[in-house]
Amino acid sequence: MSAPPRVVITGAGAVSAAGLGAPALWQAMRDARGLIASHTVSFDPTPAKPRLAASLAGFDPAAHFDERRLILLDRVSQFALVAAREAVAQAGIDFTRDDIGERTAVIVGTGIGGELSRDEQCQKLYHDGSPRIHPMSIVRLMPNAPASQIGMEFGAMGPTFAVSSACASANHALSQALGLLRSGQAEVALAGGSEACLSYATFKAWEAMRVLADDTCRPFSRQRRGLVLGEGAGMFVLETLAHAQARGATILAELAGAGMSADAGDIVAPSATGAARAMTRALADARLDPADIDYINAHGTGTPANDPTECAAIRMAFGADAQVLAVSSTKGVHGHALGAAGALELVAVLGALREGVVPPTANHVEADPQCDLDIVPNVARERRVRAALSNSFAFGGLNAVLALRAA
Repeated sequence: MSAPPRVVITGAGAVSAAGLGAPALWQAMRDARGLIASHTVSFDPTPAKPRLAASLAGFDPAAHFDERRLILLDRVSQFALVAAREAVAQAGIDFTRDDIGERTAVIVGTGIGGELSRDEQCQKLYHDGSPRIHPMSIVRLMPNAPASQIGMEFGAMGPTFAVSSACASANHALSQALGLLRSGQAEVALAGGSEACLSYATFKAWEAMRVLADDTCRPFSRQRRGLVLGEGAGMFVLETLAHAQARGATILAELAGAGMSADAGDIVAPSATGAARAMTRALADARLDPADIDYINAHGTGTPANDPTECAAIRMAFGADAQVLAVSSTKGVHGHALGAAGALELVAVLGALREGVVPPTANHVEADPQCDLDIVPNVARERRVRAALSNSFAFGGLNAVLALRAA
């Protein structure tokens, strides 16, 4: 039996609190430039209560979409489309040539979908007493809207669908794209994640769980007080290696493997065993040994439970090799974008592989004995990165890990 085709990344795009573009996000992560600030939601009965988020300020949808198109687009789809356009432009791929659109898949992860449209229309219905809501509400809020909109824009007629697995959504989406390309069901894929859910209801739901920080996000630090919500999108052009080489594409990195697992335990408490299982499976799928990995972009939410559990999982999966790994979380910069988190963090991994620079863990104050790995505090570090893992773990006990190799 022949080996499955290798899969490479030829384009990357991002929308984040750093602004538009993957380069802007990568630079912010390299510089540990905090993007977390006070955030005001459109409808808030308690406006005196400050809320923190990593949100994109000043985004003008009309600069990217005409009025007729905007009627159909929630912010989550707007972000996904803008990021996809950037990725396609960098990849230099023309979907009208050689019928490639018929062999292109679109898979987009989102944890919540069109939350702002849902929130806006619920305000009209329940708060304002309006008997009618927007006729395009369903097509704006449905979780598959970003994937469908991207497919329509680029004429992608291959498998197109959404993945929704909370904070593992983007990595699950990229894993599914990898599988489709390996199986021959597609030659090209547009995959990633998008989230735009900074509504009053979302904040209240997370506040009720008592996991939101009141100062900033401090992954792996003894002073960590919880996560900070973020928003954004990351989209990537994936191709089989043969297809990319045939058209002379510039290869950013190889998506060498993916590992997925379910804890089948607690709905919210993370499991070191489940996370380790996903990392081990990603290594095996990529045919990499633990010693081959130079960097792990950690899930690193900054919550009391996640960070020490993830460190224990890394030690479980890597053994003695954990001592020489560089491990960092970039959520102290761009916040926790939930279903888009893995997509934003893939930008960090691509930057590390291409530039030989490990982005730091921002906002670190004091080491935590339970997080006793090399977490690259506060300052980026030059280091050759031959291969890397990107971790995403989700409520529901769902784990998705990507393995990447330098081009």
